[in-house]
Amino acid sequence: MTGKVDVLLGLQWGDEGKGKVVDVLTPKYDVIARFQGGPNAGHTLEFNGEKYVLRSIPSGIFQGGKVNIIGNGVVLAPDLFMDEAKDLEKSGHDLKSRLHISKKAHLIMPTHRVLDAAIEASKGKNKVGTTGKGIGPTYSDKIARTGLRVGDILENFEEKYAAHKAKHEETLRAMNYTDYDITEVEKKWLEGIEYLKEFQIVDSEHEINKTLKAGNSILCEGAQGTMLDVDFGSYPFVTSSNTICAGACTGLGLGPNKIGEVFGIFKAYCTRVGAGPFPTELFDETGKKMRDIGHEYGAVTGRERRCGWIDLVALRYSIMVNGVTQLIMMKSDVLDTFDTIKACTAYKVNGVETPDFPYDIEKGIEPIYTELPGWKTDMTKFTSEDEFPQEFKNYIKFLEEQLETPIKIVSIGPDREQTIVR
Repeated sequence: MTGKVDVLLGLQWGDEGKGKVVDVLTPKYDVIARFQGGPNAGHTLEFNGEKYVLRSIPSGIFQGGKVNIIGNGVVLAPDLFMDEAKDLEKSGHDLKSRLHISKKAHLIMPTHRVLDAAIEASKGKNKVGTTGKGIGPTYSDKIARTGLRVGDILENFEEKYAAHKAKHEETLRAMNYTDYDITEVEKKWLEGIEYLKEFQIVDSEHEINKTLKAGNSILCEGAQGTMLDVDFGSYPFVTSSNTICAGACTGLGLGPNKIGEVFGIFKAYCTRVGAGPFPTELFDETGKKMRDIGHEYGAVTGRERRCGWIDLVALRYSIMVNGVTQLIMMKSDVLDTFDTIKACTAYKVNGVETPDFPYDIEKGIEPIYTELPGWKTDMTKFTSEDEFPQEFKNYIKFLEEQLETPIKIVSIGPDREQTIVR
């Protein structure tokens, strides 16, 4: 008997609440695997009155006895990983026996962060708005076939590291970017390398496929969101990896025929962090109210998120490129006090109406909205969909018709308990 692989990913610009959903779904799976991204994304989980922010470690780590895998598609910063893992160990979670790290995952070096800052500074007004964590330069090295991988730490590492660092320093000199000092960061980074060696460093593609062969189930967890995918997102204001479902195949070594359910997560409204186009962004009091009620600030960066109404043009596109089979709606409770709810159902592109997501959403896009009455009800204490007000049921029905995909889970608050399965 072959096991199953389900994929869970964000459908907007990230920050959809994936961490909480992974934590709700994980009891049904034997293995939880992260397939792309780096420590620029934070998954926030709240339960038993405690709040945790996971950056590189899969969100299944809180479920006793589950194996968690950091796949080859992930880029890993040893110093940040060490901080994150030690914090979790302090809270009583046994990581070393349950967290496996792919030999083929690439390492984010201290000089990658300097390169990140140098490249961003050189762009002047055209900044992408990176988190400065060195993610882009690490993926650049990967694609240029010059990267360092986790498996490299197992032998002759100092030599390899020195050679890579020298190349980066040469690039920085050529960019006239020499005013930096990585002495302290590097010291901690090298401590992180030693700490990494205490974990199970594995050929994750073999482990995952053997797990399936043995009849076990795997949940693949994505970071960021579909609209930040390097191919299909709002390029160039995107991340450096494939955040879509196909990224689970390349980021873990899985055949496409192994994938079963694809869970797509979205917020009942829309947010975006950093620079880049955002057709439904609100610059008025409504947008500010969404931000305040939804506590829309980055889990890792603390950056204020831009807020706007739900964008069904972008969502339909995300559902299409991911092959989404089930939808999960987060933060519905944030809209509890609004008199009217709006949903963008089409774009007017240079005066022409279209339901399709265009090549470029930077200029000449006017969202066309459908207005629906708000439900004006505090839903945070509800335990069943029978309690939902009719207006909210209508909102769900409207979204399902527009998106042609069922909404199976509705979140009405940050806690694990505030999750309604339909």
